[in-house]
Amino acid sequence: MASENDSNDRYSYAQAGVNIAAGNALVKAIGPLARATARPGADAELGGFGGFFDLRAAGYKDPLLVAGNDGVGTKVKLAIDHDRHDRIGIDLVAMCVNDLIVQGAEPLFFLDYFATGKLDNGIAERVVAGIAEGCRIAGCALIGGETAEMPGMYGPGDYDLAGFCVGAVERGEQLTGDRVAAGDVLLGLASSGVHSNGYSLVRRLAADKGWKLDRPALFDQDRLLIDFLIEPTRIYVKTLLPFIRQGRIHALAHITGGGLLENVPRVLPAGLHARIDADAWGQSRLMAFLQAQGNIEPGEMARTFNCGVGMVLAVAPDEAASLAADLTAAGESVFTIGTIEPGERGCTVTGSAETWSAREAWQATHHA
Repeated sequence: MASENDSNDRYSYAQAGVNIAAGNALVKAIGPLARATARPGADAELGGFGGFFDLRAAGYKDPLLVAGNDGVGTKVKLAIDHDRHDRIGIDLVAMCVNDLIVQGAEPLFFLDYFATGKLDNGIAERVVAGIAEGCRIAGCALIGGETAEMPGMYGPGDYDLAGFCVGAVERGEQLTGDRVAAGDVLLGLASSGVHSNGYSLVRRLAADKGWKLDRPALFDQDRLLIDFLIEPTRIYVKTLLPFIRQGRIHALAHITGGGLLENVPRVLPAGLHARIDADAWGQSRLMAFLQAQGNIEPGEMARTFNCGVGMVLAVAPDEAASLAADLTAAGESVFTIGTIEPGERGCTVTGSAETWSAREAWQATHHA
């Protein structure tokens, strides 16, 4: 009697759940998307083992390279569950390029990682189209990436995203926070929504409160709630880059996980404290909805969500008004939200009883 090991069954990768032909077809399909992001220094062709970038062709003389990587977090699950694949790639790019611009670096090229259990080329192409759109908005080239089909690692229809971006800044022009001084003014640039942090709490609220995401939002009958929640992270690169190069910005803080309380101190030297007035800008209807639905304490709001401010700038006091006007002319919504003062390195946010439903101080201290 023959044993199982004597079987003449022929095995293949496709039998194991990996379709190489589908992967090759996807690369061919997204080639035009990548080529549309070409910029000086990169031809944005796909298919090789890596991508080249020519810094000299991009106009740099003595550049420092700055690299960053990130993901989208559980916002991806919202995109999967509600068939909103087309713009989640913008979030992926935004989370990376916004982290580069705060260091004064221009994003140059981007690579993505798309992982799934079974490749669905229709969905994958929609996701990559969003990544290409994010790159176009940021002015960086999509020069490569990886599509991983891993049966058994992901449930049916699930996927995950990661991104890697490299930027450059001329030596001496990088933003390190060393120019921040007592008396500096803090300007806030409006966010486009929740951006890409806090979605585990958002999804928990949606489940516990029984939100109908495919119906009009309670606070806006003209738009579905899912459309508010899935709105892509705003990309600030093209707005901020000219002013960085003019030397008009002392420091930038990207308001991501940790909110205002945790991110602003990251760009402060020892001995300086950021004081933010939450009355300086109007709470968005979406943020007010989230707070009310979850009975979220103000300190939790300021540590979990961006609260309507996606980027914070530290600028000289005699520069603040003119820079705010120039940023407004460039298309940003700008708020004067606070100041830098002597004190222990950290951030304090205060607001009236009408702001975030409380009157208290929320402080995060970061020791140097």
